[in-house]
Amino acid sequence: MADDRFRIEHDLLGDRPVPQDAYFGIHTLRAVHNFPVTGTGIAVYPDLIRGLAAVKQAAALANRDLGLLDDRKAGAIVAACTEIRRGELHDQFVVDVIQGGAGTSTNMNANEVIANRALEHLGHRRGDYHHLHPLDDVNAGQSTNDAYPTAVKVALHAAARRLAEAMSVLRRAFEEKADEFADVVKTGRTQLQDAVPMTLGQEFRAYAVMLGEDEQRLAEACGLICEINLGGTAIGTRLNSHPRYAALACEHLGAVTGLPLSTAPDLVEATQDAGAFVQLSGVLKRIAVKLSKTCNDLRLLSSGPRAGFGEINLPPVQAGSSIMPGKVNPVIPEVVNQIAFRVIGNDLTITLAAEAGQLQLNAFEPIIAHCLFESIGQLCAGCLTLAERCVAGITANRDHLRAVAHRAIGIITALTPRIGYAQASAAAQEALATHSSVADVVLAHKLLTRAELDRLLRPEVLAGATEGEHDTHGSPLLNES
Repeated sequence: MADDRFRIEHDLLGDRPVPQDAYFGIHTLRAVHNFPVTGTGIAVYPDLIRGLAAVKQAAALANRDLGLLDDRKAGAIVAACTEIRRGELHDQFVVDVIQGGAGTSTNMNANEVIANRALEHLGHRRGDYHHLHPLDDVNAGQSTNDAYPTAVKVALHAAARRLAEAMSVLRRAFEEKADEFADVVKTGRTQLQDAVPMTLGQEFRAYAVMLGEDEQRLAEACGLICEINLGGTAIGTRLNSHPRYAALACEHLGAVTGLPLSTAPDLVEATQDAGAFVQLSGVLKRIAVKLSKTCNDLRLLSSGPRAGFGEINLPPVQAGSSIMPGKVNPVIPEVVNQIAFRVIGNDLTITLAAEAGQLQLNAFEPIIAHCLFESIGQLCAGCLTLAERCVAGITANRDHLRAVAHRAIGIITALTPRIGYAQASAAAQEALATHSSVADVVLAHKLLTRAELDRLLRPEVLAGATEGEHDTHGSPLLNES
């Protein structure tokens, strides 16, 4: 007896019942059964779903222009793709994010969902593929090997744009703190030992500059993924595609997405080379490493409140201990550290997957895509969380910083050009041995006058400004003694 809840679909392996209300078909169903790996479907990355729809829309328009697809079919496919790009039917993209087959299951999933929705636009039932076919029509002129990586690149552009915006938010947060702390003198450190004076503003501006540099590197990496292999079909030889298809499809895809796309000059090379993905992953790792280093600094500078550096205060966002009352931990920098660890691990996975490609195709682009989307998404969340829940609320322990800077041995470096390295070393040793300030020792030995110390130990001079510049940051540290 027929079951109205299912429709029967056929592929080269035979027949399978497909749920009647499903927009996906038999190829997708087999993939779901074959790859129960993570339990997470590709719809977790909506940029990828929209990228797939954009590629299929561009392909339909190109095939229509070439007379290979009639206007009714092309219009129905475009309508279905437009809906998917708006966010509809994403729940029908159900194959696992990790899958065998170089992305074939993802491509089949897209072909089937688009075909069945297009059939409805034409007034037919889902599964009536003799009116419009997932492979003969939706996938016309394509292979997974050119459609899938092109969709991934389109999707990565959208994801990377959000990351760039999040990085900009965090950079501006550090810049605002740099301005706020511009007059706060402190002791710099190298190898965790006292070094020369600086301002807390300089310290925070360095974090902003590091982010700004990586915003530029991210833009450069995104430029590389504007080159696509759409039209190369299986291995880049353009088999089964019209001679003008690649150019037309690229033109339509650029119009649909607004991206400055170009067809790779050698499609055989482009179909097997994952270098652009490796480059992007390397930039993401670079961002992660710098963010993690910055968070290490924030945790160290805020350590305490009594037994640590205690130079800055991170905003308290939650209780820190189930046993120690009053304890507050630097949980926001800690979570960004963990995001960085994940991104660094993903970069290794991407490196291995790219290296493992063989001959005319890399079969491991699904794990490359999964890792890239995950890294970008987590970095984006990490930047926004760090900016909004941590950096924006940081305060400086100004009196403590000034007192430490006044007693720091490192300020002797500012006096070395006047008194010489030998006398400066002797003064530093005496200050350490007697628990005195450098200024007190220098004055006691009459190595410099108080007026000379006043001039040399002005905060702006200590922070790298010219000795004679106007004092805009406050009184000299010598006034502390």
